[in-house]
Amino acid sequence: MNSNYIVVTPCKNEEANLPHLAQSIIKNTIHPVLWVIYNDGSTDSTGDVISNLEGSHAWIKGLEGAISKRDLGFHYSDIVEYAIRYAINKCDNNNIDFEYIGLIDADMILDLDFFEKMLIRFENNPKIGICSGTVAYLNNGIKVLEKGRSNHPLGGLRMWSKKCYYDTGGFPKSYSADSVSNVSAMLHGWETKKYDDVVGVQTRRTSSAEGLWKGYGVKGTSDYFRDYHPIYVLFKFLKYSLSYPFYTGVAYLSGYINGIACVKNKLDNPEIRSYYRNKHIEVMRYYFEKFKNS
Repeated sequence: MNSNYIVVTPCKNEEANLPHLAQSIIKNTIHPVLWVIYNDGSTDSTGDVISNLEGSHAWIKGLEGAISKRDLGFHYSDIVEYAIRYAINKCDNNNIDFEYIGLIDADMILDLDFFEKMLIRFENNPKIGICSGTVAYLNNGIKVLEKGRSNHPLGGLRMWSKKCYYDTGGFPKSYSADSVSNVSAMLHGWETKKYDDVVGVQTRRTSSAEGLWKGYGVKGTSDYFRDYHPIYVLFKFLKYSLSYPFYTGVAYLSGYINGIACVKNKLDNPEIRSYYRNKHIEVMRYYFEKFKNS
């Protein structure tokens, strides 16, 4: 098994979380040949944490960005693409071989065999282009898995095969770039997987880094940008509104309306936009098949 892989982690003001992620990566049964941590203008001691990690492990490299507001839109996709490109170039210039690329959020704590399990899945099925583990939250000390579809890899807990990453043109400049990357992979004939037995514990709820209102608002704007059908937008609004905290539905819908008012150009890939436009049909078909086979 080719176990060589690289990892990138973008982070901003993660002095409390990054050390826990670092220990889980350092102690993994197979650690990366290179881990690039991009410090996105943190104003806390995140930079010192990264410097200490660099000093202790030759395979860890920190990158410094300018001070900026936390942004889950285009800025996020820009810094992830930059960090991955930097990591690839560093490997090429230093004759470091790798076959897989990982993207791990700074607020994750990984199972200690996380990467080993992921690499085995790739090796067992060369058709897999992207796969991820599953996010869990601790509820009174018990891991509770976040629900999601088995063919939709998560954003901050994922790996690409290098061939798939190149085949799909790298990390896209987009809202919800991880989702766009998934769609691009599927449209290029790659399989995408999410595994429930490969777990990362997230120390805060998804989209909550600057509050759930803002996080779900970004989801709504992203769905407008990707051209979701209004029927599916309504479905998601109702879904969020019926789940605690109930205001996330209103936050999502306000973000979608903000997209209508403020986003001048939608996603510029017609094939991917068509996929999102018709996603409600795919989702209904997926759950119908799941119900039929249960």
